[in-house]
Amino acid sequence: MTTHSETVAAEPAAALPPGAVELNGNHYLKNHKGEFVPVENVKAEDLIEDETVRKIFGYAEPLSDEIARFKAHTFDDVRAYQAILAQEYGARAGGEKGNVTLMSFDGLRKVQVAIADLIEFGAQLQTAKVLVDECLREWSADSRSEIRAIITRAFQVDQAGKVNRADLLSLLRLDIEDGRWQEAMRAIRASMKPVGTKEYVRFYRRPSREAAWEAVTIDLASA
Repeated sequence: MTTHSETVAAEPAAALPPGAVELNGNHYLKNHKGEFVPVENVKAEDLIEDETVRKIFGYAEPLSDEIARFKAHTFDDVRAYQAILAQEYGARAGGEKGNVTLMSFDGLRKVQVAIADLIEFGAQLQTAKVLVDECLREWSADSRSEIRAIITRAFQVDQAGKVNRADLLSLLRLDIEDGRWQEAMRAIRASMKPVGTKEYVRFYRRPSREAAWEAVTIDLASA
């Protein structure tokens, strides 16, 4: 029989969600508007969603840092090898842009480093679009439908307001005799402005020298 003098064990306090802050003895979570919301007023599914995101980020951020360190070490290792060659032969491995391919002695693994130009498009691009639009208006609706689709896609902009470089450059390969089209292509070429370079590194492997190369995927989006 339990008496009043006996001590009743208190229930353990519920664990606070990550990110909770204490203000005047109460606990709050900050919402997407920057407002403090009492923890008890937050829906259970919102707390679970928040916990899930934080758990995933607990793995994602260290992995991102590790990949960044790996990329830096990879470029350092390639440059160190190039320095050895330069010392040995008085020349640098790689082409004019510094592109280089390194291969294992058994021919089953290779590392490719490429340096690509970063290009932005200037005001001439709008002139090119006006000329191209004139061509499209005069071409019959039943002809050149594939070219129409290519052109429409090339001049579309993404959420950052940038055109797709690959699609736009594909227009330069089209063999169209129309004079306005030729002027439009000249305007596109004039609009291209180099703004820098970017280094890329890719990894490939194959089970035998007769097999095709397979990419070793590092990019999470293409995994």
